[in-house]
Amino acid sequence: MDRVFQRLRNLDAYPKINEDFYSRTFSGGLITLISSIVMLFLFFSELRLYLHTVTETKLVVDTSRGGTLRINFDVTFPAVPCSVLTLDAMDISGEQHHDIKHDIVKKRIDAHGNVVAVRQDGIGGPQIEKPLQRHGGRLEHNEKYCGSCYGAEVTDDDCCNSCDEVREAYRKKGWGMTNPDLIDQCKREGFVQKVKEEEGEGCNVYGFLEVNKVAGNFHFSPGKGFYQSNIHVNDLLAISKDGYNISHRINKLAFGDHFPGVVNPLDGAQWFQDAPDGMYQYFIKVVPTIYTDIRGHTIQSNQFSVTEHFRSAEPGRPHSLPGVYFFYDLSPIKVTSKEEHSSFLHFMTNICAIVGGIFTVSGIIDSFVYHGHRAIKKKMELGKFS
Repeated sequence: MDRVFQRLRNLDAYPKINEDFYSRTFSGGLITLISSIVMLFLFFSELRLYLHTVTETKLVVDTSRGGTLRINFDVTFPAVPCSVLTLDAMDISGEQHHDIKHDIVKKRIDAHGNVVAVRQDGIGGPQIEKPLQRHGGRLEHNEKYCGSCYGAEVTDDDCCNSCDEVREAYRKKGWGMTNPDLIDQCKREGFVQKVKEEEGEGCNVYGFLEVNKVAGNFHFSPGKGFYQSNIHVNDLLAISKDGYNISHRINKLAFGDHFPGVVNPLDGAQWFQDAPDGMYQYFIKVVPTIYTDIRGHTIQSNQFSVTEHFRSAEPGRPHSLPGVYFFYDLSPIKVTSKEEHSSFLHFMTNICAIVGGIFTVSGIIDSFVYHGHRAIKKKMELGKFS
């Protein structure tokens, strides 16, 4: 047994020196104190990095199919009144949505940016009470109202019971509304009066859209758009004398839910125009993103990049409608981001490297200082004897 212990003693890589042979110096103590402080500082720095989460990002091909894309927006138009501002959306699959009102809120603002009124709906008014029938006369008891579409009816059974419905029937026919006062529904709702009352005001519109997960666009414009002779025109351009100033400020624009670290490049962007009319375009590339936090909670969202372009309403370019257009397309590459901690083994490896490295370096410095001090002392003693 003693032979076994003796062999283990021979394997000792840390031979001990008797304390009687130790020589403690002031420089050694100072170096030990400094190295201990540095060692503690690096230890807590490494501990903080270990406790702090890191995000690992990967790029993969997006193989998902179908689904919808949620667009959150908050845009302010200082010179376009809420009574004429509309939101349309369409995509390459052919689906179109005109004058979107659901999940949209509009705030009327004055020239100083103060809120005048807030309403859920966009253009439109209450249903007509006691209106004229198409055939003339007032409604009888329990008689159902069916207002005229003023020539825009597709069948004899079509009804237009509000100014908005007349405008929509006109839009489908490709007609513009030249004089709303001649429309009984618009006259009774005070459509023209409402537009005149809001002259000089602006509009803040915010909400969200749910669109198909394909390329498309959505845009804000004064009035409803329709096609006439293969040219996209606006139904309110005929009643506008000075055109519309499409200066705007994008308070928020996001495709999907918020997640840590996301940067929406259009948040806070603004553009001001001196001359009326023109088309401001944003071309957006949407990148699908999956974010997983340290608890395993997953957020399906998107990031995007954007370029901008302005088309002025020059003569010979009648198709440049006033408005702000957002054209978006989806990237085939998906980003996956996952929060995670560094491994405990990696943390321990770094701690050992810190302790061992500082101990070795401080030992070298101490040895250099000690031998240098002894050499100087020896020269001084030789000088005295000589």
